[in-house]
Amino acid sequence: MEALPGRRRDLVPGLLILAFIGLALPVIGSFPTWVTLTVAALAMGMMLFIMASGLTLVFGLMDVMNLGHAAFVAVGAYTATLLVGPLKGLLESESVWASLAAITAVIALSMAVTAALGWVYERLFVRPVYGDHLKQILITIGAMIIIEQIVLVLFGANQMMLPMPEALRGSLLLGDVAIERYRLVAVAVGLVVYAGLTLLLTRTRVGLLIRAGVENRSMVEALGYRIRNIFVAVFVGGSALAGLGGVMWGFYREQFTVAIGAEVLVQMLIIVIIGGLGSVTGCFAGAMLIALSTNYVSFLLPDMALVSNILVMMAVLLWRPQGLYPVNKH
Repeated sequence: MEALPGRRRDLVPGLLILAFIGLALPVIGSFPTWVTLTVAALAMGMMLFIMASGLTLVFGLMDVMNLGHAAFVAVGAYTATLLVGPLKGLLESESVWASLAAITAVIALSMAVTAALGWVYERLFVRPVYGDHLKQILITIGAMIIIEQIVLVLFGANQMMLPMPEALRGSLLLGDVAIERYRLVAVAVGLVVYAGLTLLLTRTRVGLLIRAGVENRSMVEALGYRIRNIFVAVFVGGSALAGLGGVMWGFYREQFTVAIGAEVLVQMLIIVIIGGLGSVTGCFAGAMLIALSTNYVSFLLPDMALVSNILVMMAVLLWRPQGLYPVNKH
């Protein structure tokens, strides 16, 4: 849950991330390289945030450990490939507006498909195991494997192609600094998702009911609200966000397999944990921190890239065991 109006906000994690970015400059040495790495990290962080935001809503607000969340990322990316043929003209157009129209159509379809899958998934696999974390882990991992195998049956085992729109290829040159166009689009989409989720949870009646249901479910139900239906809607929304993240990640990679979601599952779990369960702001900050550390370490010490995320998680949890923005504070 977000902070109540008038409550002092915790600026320390945000300042820490800014300090981390600033301290990386003298270590990297080259200003253009530092800018390129930082922008790339911000774009990667936004995509990780989009994928992890649905998980933090389900995990933090519904107390459901859905380790099958990665399957929705894969389904979103694979669904996007179905529109490559019909939208080929828009994707290959040099018009930015045509490219954005194509991406919007792809995103709409993928989010609709993953939202529908999330509704079925919740009824079949999650509803029978509410309140039992061990069963949730086993059931959702099994469900992820089932969904991935169904995707393989429908699409085959070959790598899928999701070509980036032509107008979004290439880079913008600002002096000696090159910034990829698609990364700027990814940053913009991530900011829109973050703003939308924050406003939904803090400025709408639905958000109020969700937060109240987390605090005292029985009281909300006594007032006549069907909190179960609201939580199902949260699960469906989280699934749709995973689909959106799958599309953005698929365009970024252009080639992928059914493991596209499973490959970032560990990172998503780390982001949710270090951010603070149920905190959208914490998820956002955690995604930025993980992406920045991954890019900087990959450039400076490639052999340490695989363990950098774990080291960041350990450092954050030793500092703040409840995460960067625990829900009872922010």
